[in-house]
Amino acid sequence: MTLPQRVGVFGGGRMGSGIAHAFLASGSHVIIVENGPDLADQARARVSDSLAKADAKGRLGVPLQDALARLSTTADAGELAGCELVVEAVPEDAKLKAEVLALVERRAPGAVIATNTSSLSIGGLADGLAAPGRFLGLHFFNPVPVSDLIEIVTGPRTDPALVTRAQEWATALGKSPITVSDSPGFASSRLGVGLALEAMRMLEEGVASAADIDTAMTLGYRHPMGPLRTTDVVGLDVRLAIAEHLCRELGPRFEPPRILRDLVAAGHLGRKTGQGFYTW
Repeated sequence: MTLPQRVGVFGGGRMGSGIAHAFLASGSHVIIVENGPDLADQARARVSDSLAKADAKGRLGVPLQDALARLSTTADAGELAGCELVVEAVPEDAKLKAEVLALVERRAPGAVIATNTSSLSIGGLADGLAAPGRFLGLHFFNPVPVSDLIEIVTGPRTDPALVTRAQEWATALGKSPITVSDSPGFASSRLGVGLALEAMRMLEEGVASAADIDTAMTLGYRHPMGPLRTTDVVGLDVRLAIAEHLCRELGPRFEPPRILRDLVAAGHLGRKTGQGFYTW
């Protein structure tokens, strides 16, 4: 199955720009919607830079100028009209996501709507939609252009035929899909955050250094990156928000350690701020 010809991405930050990159590299036209002209321009620059870097490494797969010609950015959600698929990629806030999803449904009637949430309930987010059967989770992983995985999350009202289409889209993007039913943290965040929180507790207790804890997992268990370094890449604030959500939903085993709360309060959010569990 071919990918949608016209794809919308609502939110042009790190994840949204990565999602746009993936679809552009696979031949789709992509329109990114941002909250204002300046942010829209920043999103264009972010995607353009990502595409250029991939092209320089011989990893883009299509002519760079062709990919750039298929990219549009805007602050007008009305330009989503005619999109076959719109992926919401705004910050991990349930109220914000619900507002954006409802807006997308109004501006792109008939489109399949997906959320890139890493932990929020698909069923809950669908409550504000008129057509929840056309809604599901497409959880991409950072950095999107080189990550192999897409987690397809089905809500209680998601049309089963849409799940099959989403699996085919993931394959057409050159990625491997897994399908997970709607549950707190799905499969990836629940496992990844659980491991990271235990690594943080070990660091707090002086069991070993951050580097040695990570090395235990990279060399002992063949993980490509240790849980603390991964947290730095994802963002400590993002991990904290997910842990708090899982703690509310699943209980105290997901209670965020003090070290995580303290680092976030100090503004040490990982790679994006230059300091987290590591100095970048």
